[in-house]
Amino acid sequence: MHTRLTRPGPRARALALCALPVLALFGTAAFAPLPFSVAQPGQTTDVLGEDRGKPVITVTGAPVRTTTGQLRMVTILATGPDADVLLSDVVDSWFRTDRAVMPRDSVYPAGDSSEEANQHNLAEMKQSQDAATAAALNFVGDSASKVKVTLNLADVGGPSAGLLFTLGIIDKLEGNGSGRNGSGGDLTGGRTIAGTGTITASGEVGAVGGVALKTQAAARDGAHVFLVPKDECSDAKSELPAGMRLIPVTALKDAVSSLTALEKGGKVPSC
Repeated sequence: MHTRLTRPGPRARALALCALPVLALFGTAAFAPLPFSVAQPGQTTDVLGEDRGKPVITVTGAPVRTTTGQLRMVTILATGPDADVLLSDVVDSWFRTDRAVMPRDSVYPAGDSSEEANQHNLAEMKQSQDAATAAALNFVGDSASKVKVTLNLADVGGPSAGLLFTLGIIDKLEGNGSGRNGSGGDLTGGRTIAGTGTITASGEVGAVGGVALKTQAAARDGAHVFLVPKDECSDAKSELPAGMRLIPVTALKDAVSSLTALEKGGKVPSC
């Protein structure tokens, strides 16, 4: 019995020829840097405590309360603008809940080197600290007109700690406001509270990005309550650690009233 061998038709040959450059493209992509950054949960810092032996918040010109509990600002740690992110890094991150792949331009201004990006982030942090101080002093009223606030937090950039800085200043000056001259209770109610959000001098809270990773950092460092910009509730819920309670905020007054209600057992909004 003889088996007849047939030659591949024109279409089969064409498909085979087309497959060669596609395979070559995938082979090249596997080793070529891609325009992405890979992020993971970063450090958290209690703004009511110290950083490298110095108070994060120093207030002069007014009596300062002794606080309990913690207000932890949270960060994400992303590969730098000069780092090579390969296809294998991207694929690995897709299968991990503690990693996120983001366009590099959404993390760093286009074309920036690592040094330029650091300078940009530090400038944003300084603006955020100034806005946080103004928002806090506006919130507590005229009695704080001679108050000076100094904020100290090394090696952290960007504007996303604004809300937590503001709450920390308020807690040191007035607590939850239930007692005269800040003699009432703490905003934290003795809890470890974490959160994120930009702040304006008028007290508006803005979105920041990376909240699903930030809730993981918060849970890792002992927080069970997380203040999140309301527009980012769905992102925060996507990889929410077990036992973490989300409180949505759009303005500083929302955050303060929610924390006060949480301490007193009142009604607290949720995502």
